[in-house]
This record gives sequence, C-alpha cells and structure tokens, in this order.
Amino acid sequence: MSYVNPGRTGLIGAPTYPMLRDATVSSLIEALEKNKIPHEVNRAENFVLFKETKSKILFRAVEEFERLRGSNLAWFGVDELTYTSEGAWLRLEGRLRDPKATRLCGFAVWTPKGFDWVYERFIAKPVRGYETVVAKPFENRFLLEQIPDYYERLRSSYDARFFEQEALGEYVSMHAGRVYYAFDRKANVAKLSIDRWRPLLWALDFNVDPMSSVVAQVVGPEVIVLDEIVLSRATTSQACEEFARRFPGHSGGLAIYADASGANMQTTGKSDLAMVREFFRSGEYGEVDYKVPLKNPPVRDRIALMNAKLAAADGQRMLKIDAGCTELIKDLEQVTYKEGSQVVDKERDAKRTHLSDALGYLVWREFESKAAPMEGNRRLV
Repeated sequence: MSYVNPGRTGLIGAPTYPMLRDATVSSLIEALEKNKIPHEVNRAENFVLFKETKSKILFRAVEEFERLRGSNLAWFGVDELTYTSEGAWLRLEGRLRDPKATRLCGFAVWTPKGFDWVYERFIAKPVRGYETVVAKPFENRFLLEQIPDYYERLRSSYDARFFEQEALGEYVSMHAGRVYYAFDRKANVAKLSIDRWRPLLWALDFNVDPMSSVVAQVVGPEVIVLDEIVLSRATTSQACEEFARRFPGHSGGLAIYADASGANMQTTGKSDLAMVREFFRSGEYGEVDYKVPLKNPPVRDRIALMNAKLAAADGQRMLKIDAGCTELIKDLEQVTYKEGSQVVDKERDAKRTHLSDALGYLVWREFESKAAPMEGNRRLV
C-alpha cells in the first residue's frame, strides 16, 4: 500500500502499544530489512519512511480510538482486530479520505474470539465492499516446516473448544452457559489419597462468607485436588487453623496460592496474606513457598487453562477431584456466564465461584507458561 500510494501516509495499528511494539512493528521492520526495502525508522515519533516513495507509515495503538482523529489516511491495517473495539475500526474507516491517494484501503487480521462484533461485521452480515479471506489450518507450510508438530502441541495444551478457536480458527461459542464446560463428574471425580512425600498446595479465595480454599498436589502434568475447606463467616486465621487440623505436620512441604488482592491491607491493618504468613511462621511445615502473583491473570485465560486441564483437545484429563469436594464439584457444574456476555456470573449464587477461582489461581501459577500460545505463529483470518 505504501508503494501503491507514493508520498501518502498509512497507519499500522494494534490494540495496545506493547503488542504493537513487540509483535506488529518488529515483524514489519524485520520483513523490510530481509527484503532490502530502503526505509528509515523514526522511533521518537513512531513511524517509518520509505526512501523510494517518500511514503510514511504511522504506528499507533488503537485502544484509545478517540486519539485517532486528525490527518487523512490513504490506507490502514490493524493487527489482532478481535482485541480492538468496533469504535476504533469505525474511526479508522472515517480517516480513509486522502484525496491524493491512488487506492484507499483498510484491512485487518485476527484470530476468532467468539461471536463478537468482528464476526457480525465481516462473517455473519458483511458490509458491502468488505471481503474476508479465511486461512485454513495447515496452510502455513513455512510454520509446519519449522515446527511439524505445532498443532499437536496445542492440542495437548488447549481444551477441545479453545483448540477449535485458537488453532483451527473456527467460530465457536466460548461464553455461553457453563464456564467450566469441560468438567465431567464421571471422568474428573475419583477417590483420591494424599502423598505424604509431595508438597501440599493450598489455594485460597479470601472471602468472609464463605472463606473458601482447596488443597491439592501436582504430579507431573496432573493436578489432584484432595480436599476443600469452606467456612461460613470465618477469618483468615480460622481458615489456617482448620487447614492445620486437617493436615497436621505434613512433611512433604507446603506452597500457598491466592489472588493478588490477598496482599492488600484489611481494616485490621494486616493483609490476608500477612495473616497466613504469621500463622505458618512456627516452621511446622518447613519453609512455606508463597506463590501469590503481583497481578491476577486475565480471567479468560485462566478459565481456558482450567478447561484444558479438565479435558484437553487430545482427550487427556489432567485435573482430578476427590469425591468429597462437593462444593467445588458444584462450582464446576453450576458456574455460568451472565446471559449474552463474557462475564462470569458471581451474583446468581453467593456460594459459587470461590472454590473454582482458588483452584484456577493454583493451576495458572503452575502451568500457564506451558500453555501459552506461540506469539507470531498464531493463525490469522
């Protein structure tokens, strides 16, 4: 587009500046250098100038689309459109008005993300003048030459529905009905026993009513949930006391998981996490490993990883739950999304979501790096 429109200005955008900088712009500059296309990069003002045509490409994050008002464009392109608002797309369309452009054009690339506005605008009811090119799985011969088992790797990391969307590029409903749709009581629930020589993993969701937590162990890629602790109107200290009563003097070690808000100070002047640290300071469980993140993972990604553990696309179930964890089982069967939204419904039943959230923090902390998709090798539509 820069060569078709000599001397004119185009724009390349991505949802956020880090994504623009780390993926989109770096890939473009690499392509220009590899193909020996004469250009100059102005990093201060965030654009590239083509020496032969005097054309310019602006690099912009489009999350704050009101800032996209301004000069006319000959063309634009957007990376990862499904993570961009419809307002940003419409604002960019409105800037396709350079009277000296040879060809006005807007384009975008994306991976499906449910039946969102991108699906409605480009797939279900395409606006006149739009055209969608769908890249089918396994068409990327270059990728498969480098990583022949690329799709098989993802099949073991994703649950079946997420694999269809992220790897195969299919439009599937990711946010309808049950949140943990991969859970099967017959397949994921069993009578389990503790391994005295392995560390206990205690994951908490700090709530006054109910104070909820799960106790698990990890064996290779498998998560084994041994017990749940659900206390009505209890304090963090009381939860610690109940844990110690059920698992006295475990010699295999102890690791504690929680969401990032557990480190926030309460009205008593101490955070929930500080209370837990104080309780286990005696050393009865040895040196306790605290695995509490500074920032919580995206809810969507945490849920996707949970479903992948419950049932991966290759059929493996790497999350087993003891039959005595009745409230956690109810969570996995009953937690739903709010109708017509991507928001987990935490209001329908006050008892629900706490245990599954606690388990989700543990699973994410232990396995998120192994399930992360390979940036730059993601399928585009």
